[in-house]
Amino acid sequence: MQTIKELFGTSKPIIALLHLRELPGDPGYVRGDKIEHQVEMARRELTALQDGGIDGILFSNEFSYPYIDELSHVTTAAMAYIIGRLKGEIRVPFGVHAISDPMATIDLAAAVDAQFVRSVFTGGYVGESGIRSKNAGSYVRRRRELELDDLMMFYMINAESDGDLSGRDLAVTAKAAVFKCHPQGLCMSGIHAGQDADTDALKRIREAVPGTPVFSNTGTRRENGRSRQKIWGFLTTGFWVQRVIWGLSGHSAGHVRHGTARGDGRTNFHLKQRLDVTRPMEGKWYIALIICGNYIRRR
Repeated sequence: MQTIKELFGTSKPIIALLHLRELPGDPGYVRGDKIEHQVEMARRELTALQDGGIDGILFSNEFSYPYIDELSHVTTAAMAYIIGRLKGEIRVPFGVHAISDPMATIDLAAAVDAQFVRSVFTGGYVGESGIRSKNAGSYVRRRRELELDDLMMFYMINAESDGDLSGRDLAVTAKAAVFKCHPQGLCMSGIHAGQDADTDALKRIREAVPGTPVFSNTGTRRENGRSRQKIWGFLTTGFWVQRVIWGLSGHSAGHVRHGTARGDGRTNFHLKQRLDVTRPMEGKWYIALIICGNYIRRR
């Protein structure tokens, strides 16, 4: 299997999340809408993100609210159709996340030849969708069955707002996941998109699993950037340190690497500042920039 540096061309990739809009079968899908509308919106975001200089793209069905543990076939089929339509335009490594359904995520990755996936692959949780149980062994075996030996799996070790039924500290969960499941990376989230991933928890996880990439999955913003940089900047000398954008909206991304981004007339950020802010687009709020290092701008 490739290393992160071999796949993305850097050991500290900037990965942008491309949120697909409501899909056929989703409660929010507009009656009479056509899938081509979703294709064109995704195409505009893909173009903006790639022109901005990101290192990777993660496609997800962010607006399939409320989420269910076993996705309808129409959802993954729609995701595969959109990604397939865009495949010839994708110039960077890309991954997929069929939210709340790890098995569908693996199957989708096989269908579109994705290079990495992100999901809650382990643990038991309770929340708005009831009790949820994830078995990493099943998903790793499915990857093996489909001969996806080079597919990187990034494990979300907390299920955002859902409560962990084990009651373990996240550092213990991280160590167990690394020892038993051999993930290519771990993701630590806030309670939902745009919400801060707890800095102290990130520090404990980083210390618990030296040698394993750890992604701050949500919510790094101007007001918490300095404290997070102290933790993650410290690690550049001795551990894997990753910088990731999970959820950077394409229209408002603009030039990610080369200056400012103005997508809706109000957004303006510069990566050299090390910080970012959340931004609205078409009435939707997106999480923004995840920074785990000294400078996100890399020249």
